[in-house]
Amino acid sequence: MIKINLPWIIFSATILSISFPAFGDNLPTRIDLSKLPAMQLDDVVVPLPSEVFNVLDKLGTPNWKDELRTPGINNHGARVQIALLLGSVVAEGFVAVEASDKERVKQVGRDVLELSRAIGVEKTVLSRTNLIVTKADSHDWIGIRGELDGALADVKNAMMELKDAQLAHLVSLGGWLRGTEVVTSVVHKNYSPDRADLLNQSGLLKYFQERLATMPPRLRGNQLVNKIQKGLDEISPLIHQKITPTSVERINEVTGQLVKAINSSA
Repeated sequence: MIKINLPWIIFSATILSISFPAFGDNLPTRIDLSKLPAMQLDDVVVPLPSEVFNVLDKLGTPNWKDELRTPGINNHGARVQIALLLGSVVAEGFVAVEASDKERVKQVGRDVLELSRAIGVEKTVLSRTNLIVTKADSHDWIGIRGELDGALADVKNAMMELKDAQLAHLVSLGGWLRGTEVVTSVVHKNYSPDRADLLNQSGLLKYFQERLATMPPRLRGNQLVNKIQKGLDEISPLIHQKITPTSVERINEVTGQLVKAINSSA
């Protein structure tokens, strides 16, 4: 079993609690993400996204509104693109929660439902997307995090039942790309070794590379998938060495370009 440090994972069933010292108190000299609440993705153990955001909040005061983007939603595109976009949209939902942006969260809920409908798993997430909208009106941010986590876990399980594991991996990858873009943006704006530790993720990067490499030829030959594979190959050496401000900036550029490609392919 591989334990890795990861800035984003979108398939999780439960938000667990963990205590950190208040901002301004003495912080640990090193972030040990292996001790955060986590879940298992095949043979990879990863912390929950909300807990990674908690660490970032404790190490500073990110301006989450600056990190928000408006993805282009088109439910008539290829299933490959829709799967990647679905993951990216859920990642956007976590950022919207951090920014306490009620209207953006509600839009994410509607977008998740629309994209889920396009890939045949609408019924799986209908109740959760309704709850996302309802909880946004009451500013129940913790509850929304749980619904976002649960919605993607439900989508994954539904795809597995439909024997569509390849698309499930692409949803996960789309969320990871957008989440990594956000985290690298935050880290780059206020770099510190502790923050850079959040990008120590070579195990997960290898996991995604292997999943893409073993996909059927019809998927590997997809232009968007091919572009993402090349992007991951470029990021790989940056992750396997000391993560400097320069490497953080480049990882942000590459993931940003790939997220833009996911949206522009719609």
